[in-house]
Amino acid sequence: MAVNEFKDAVYKGTLTRAISNVQQRPLESFNSHTLSIAITGESGSGKSSLINAMRDLCAGDEGAAETGMLDTVMRDTKPMAYPDPILPGVTLWDLPGVGTFYFPLDTYFERLNLSQYEFFIIVGSQRFRSDHARLVREIQRMGKRVYFVRSKADVDLDASRRQRPSSYNQERILQQIREDCRRGVAAEGVGHPQVFVISSREPNCYDFPLLRQTLQTELLSLKRHAFLLSLPAVASPIVNQKKAALKGEIWKTALFSCLLTAIPVPGLAFLCTFFLFRTHLFKYYSSFGVDDRSLSALARQVGKPVQELTAVMTSLGTTPMMALKLLSDSVGAAVMVAEYSWKRLPVFGAMVSGGVALVTTYFMLRKCLASVADDTQRVLSKALEAERENTI
Repeated sequence: MAVNEFKDAVYKGTLTRAISNVQQRPLESFNSHTLSIAITGESGSGKSSLINAMRDLCAGDEGAAETGMLDTVMRDTKPMAYPDPILPGVTLWDLPGVGTFYFPLDTYFERLNLSQYEFFIIVGSQRFRSDHARLVREIQRMGKRVYFVRSKADVDLDASRRQRPSSYNQERILQQIREDCRRGVAAEGVGHPQVFVISSREPNCYDFPLLRQTLQTELLSLKRHAFLLSLPAVASPIVNQKKAALKGEIWKTALFSCLLTAIPVPGLAFLCTFFLFRTHLFKYYSSFGVDDRSLSALARQVGKPVQELTAVMTSLGTTPMMALKLLSDSVGAAVMVAEYSWKRLPVFGAMVSGGVALVTTYFMLRKCLASVADDTQRVLSKALEAERENTI
């Protein structure tokens, strides 16, 4: 029902109502939505072991993710899906390791189409590295959230215990590992993902309980975030449907422009056509809900300066000077033909200028309509992005 109301608001050009439709929904209403969590990181970092631990399974149990060096090599060719038995509507995706022969870092994002996942957990078994930073940067560029999990804490603790038994302090070492990850994040200039130090072999120790609790606590917010991420794709066919409906009316305007331009009164034809052309530009912006007043209201609603919304627009705008410039480049050519031809061949000149006006007006209005429709999708995506920032 909420999606249908969103679609209806977008089609009617009331983008503020489309956004408020989401804003007014309680968090509990998003519980039925699904959430795809991608588990990524370098090969052998413990991604599959983490998935098994989160599902309360051991390696070898029925339905468990395969672990081990040989299994890792054989499995690192395609993502594997595992439903979470505890969190409703959540699927854990075991992605191939980044930086492998099959999936080098440079092509990892495109080949695996990371945009299809709504949330990410990056697993690293060593200190935070530049590859991890690049993953974080790409995930955040897509407007999505990420946790960083430092795995195999038990191995690090055991090594430290053997090397310095007299000064061994478990909590101090764990804190050093956390700080190392946070410093790595800061040094690479990326965002600040939450960091968890865990051992999948000991799911009741270290930060593993905190990881589970945090994910469960934020689940509804993450699902709302995922729902917002899906809305630009939902809006796209609706905007195109409206564009098609308006496109069907352009020929009438083009025909009227043709008749006006054929009037043998130089200057009058251009003036009339200018106002006709500008009126339709206003109509397009207003109809899609990206006119000045609507943009100001939308900016206030999502708590952003209106300049952030207008910055993503590429069409000319609805000011008279802009419309005059566009018109001069198109229909104005027909008037020039008319003024030249009327003095020599009045009937032929009227026919030629009218034909030029019809063709240029038709194609220029189509171009403007397409540009405004594209702007609508960009503005709506920007507004939804701002709303996602308010989610968590």
